Amino acid sequence: MARSSSKRAAPEPPSRQSKRAKAARKSYAEPESDDGADDAMNQKPQKNRSTREESDFDDDEVGEAVPTSESDAEGSDSEANDPPTKSTGSRGRTKSGKAELWRDGAKLELGKQVVIKKPKAREAGNVAYTDETIHPNTMLFLEDLRNHNERQWLKAHDADYRTSLQDFTSFLEKLTDRISEVDTTIPELPVKDIIFRIYRDVRFSKDQTPYKTHFSAAWSRTGKKGPYAAYYVQIEPGGGSFVGGGLWQPEAGALSALRRDIDRRPQRIKQVLNDAGMRQCFFGGVGANDKKTVKAFVGQSMNSSTALKKHPKGYDASHKDIELLRLRSFTVGAKLGDDEVVGAGGLDRIARVISSMVPFISYLNGVVMPDEESSGSSEDESEEDEDEDEDGSASVE
Repeated sequence: MARSSSKRAAPEPPSRQSKRAKAARKSYAEPESDDGADDAMNQKPQKNRSTREESDFDDDEVGEAVPTSESDAEGSDSEANDPPTKSTGSRGRTKSGKAELWRDGAKLELGKQVVIKKPKAREAGNVAYTDETIHPNTMLFLEDLRNHNERQWLKAHDADYRTSLQDFTSFLEKLTDRISEVDTTIPELPVKDIIFRIYRDVRFSKDQTPYKTHFSAAWSRTGKKGPYAAYYVQIEPGGGSFVGGGLWQPEAGALSALRRDIDRRPQRIKQVLNDAGMRQCFFGGVGANDKKTVKAFVGQSMNSSTALKKHPKGYDASHKDIELLRLRSFTVGAKLGDDEVVGAGGLDRIARVISSMVPFISYLNGVVMPDEESSGSSEDESEEDEDEDEDGSASVE
């Protein structure tokens, strides 16, 4: 009996201690006093503590370490009350010393577990999600992505990304219907054939940020890819939204066809550029004057940045339409403010800009990828021009 009572009076052997208590003793941070260490060892761990804290975890506290024992809880409380110390420069911490545990390589004290709960998507608030509008939350997500353009961040905010992508996708479906109404050559293609991925191609770029900071899509007779001239829409916060279209650096055969048409029948493209909708939406409302509209068209940023410095091969430098012949891109575009894209009226506004481009896109496709009827009519026009030249030369003689 005496023997058994002495066993009950003896302290609990180390083999009975939990693994978490052992890990706490091996922490890199030494206790301030021996009494504190003894108290931590004598306290019994509460098995349900970490489970309760995980279920009550607030979305605003992402990245906060969850203590796994009472000794850890006391340590985290004291750390929360103490003034912040200077940053150690370790991975997973900001300059202020605050842990960003969603980053790879973030360091933790030995014996602590971290429960990182992925943030939920933003609440819709007072503005409901609808198929005909771009929701303000979509712009907020793209702005956040611009400030945290990292794979780990996007993975942690996947819910926001999925919600924003769905908002843009449903908007594209409605916009496709409107485009097909004004340009019957554009088929009703599935969204996957018109939307661009958010991932950047960084193989040959100095900028290694992995994601675009905008959503975008393009419509042509074959979707976002193909030889046809296309309409293009880009949604980006901070005034980066853009609506445009045309042919950007087409292949040699298409470029030769456009230059040949400008050389032989320059009035065709000039008539398109003088269209009232084109002048209003893309050329600052200039008057219907060939010189003014050609100058405004050539001055479009994507056209001027890719134009030849000298005359193209086979054309004289003194050609009357040399400004058009030097072009290697034939595009127009207009930027839109956030208030012009988000909410009610955004769909109508974008559709109106696209509608003004229909004569321009139709002209480009008629030259580069002519249909059988238009091809036949072009050959007839060419023959008529040759006949007129022959008749004119005969009369001169």
